[in-house]
Amino acid sequence: MTHNSGLPTSPSFRAWIAAIRPKTLPAGILPVMVGSAAAYHDNGFAVIPALIALVCAILIQILTNFINEIYDFRKGADTAERLGPLRTVANGIISESMMMKASILVATVTFALGLWLVWIAGWAILLIGLLSLLMAWAYTGGPYPLAYKGLGEIFVILFFGIAAVMGTYYAQTGYWSYDTLFLALPLGLLSSNLLSINNIRDRETDSKAQKRTIATRIGRKNAELVLDMQTLLSYVFPIILSFRGYSYPILLPLLTLPIAVIMLKSVKSRDGRELNISLQDSAKLLVIFGLVLTIGVLLS
Repeated sequence: MTHNSGLPTSPSFRAWIAAIRPKTLPAGILPVMVGSAAAYHDNGFAVIPALIALVCAILIQILTNFINEIYDFRKGADTAERLGPLRTVANGIISESMMMKASILVATVTFALGLWLVWIAGWAILLIGLLSLLMAWAYTGGPYPLAYKGLGEIFVILFFGIAAVMGTYYAQTGYWSYDTLFLALPLGLLSSNLLSINNIRDRETDSKAQKRTIATRIGRKNAELVLDMQTLLSYVFPIILSFRGYSYPILLPLLTLPIAVIMLKSVKSRDGRELNISLQDSAKLLVIFGLVLTIGVLLS
């Protein structure tokens, strides 16, 4: 593990981009797109709340990544044995103190933007925003870090699925809709796949760091089964929506099922760093599914 002594005072732009983890950002962007499409479908679309929600969702994803860098470094989860992408704090590229300052800045900006959304849409948005900021920290920090207790997937489904889609819809329309829950769950499940594959890949180093993910708790085969269930369940919700008044374009995401099957098979045939390819495939599935779902809602 690289220590923080002798670090450069100004990490490069490239280092900060690596810390932001651009490939994870669709997990924040797509729920806002789908929630906004649902608002449009119900004649409630509002540009300003949609844009603020989008920026806040991206910032919360970035904040989660920054805090993850800090606490995985502190707990020894990001070591030289790591099979995934480089981590800037653990490798001494960005100092822990600088990353903490960046996290505070991102949290402050997110909170300020969130207050604007509260002024537009009401106090329910404040509750969602405060919980999202708290959970971004609690994911790897605090006395009960969720990612270290096997609750990471639940966190992703709740906040990058349900809270993001339903909160976006509410911010624009001023009311809740059960249908948005069925739009949110597939995005949450497919986003949690990214974490599941990540944890399958890192199960050995996570175990050494006492990071008790689902993969370290129940073993690889069972973790793959959870991944299969998460993925296939995602395809049930467009069907449910087709029975709840949405017209046939809502079924367009079913066209991505072959991509999902190929991705799941690839996870079973790969190990170690090779799973990074499956991780990229899972991210592509999330993006394609999310875009097609957005189109399906708009056309419905």
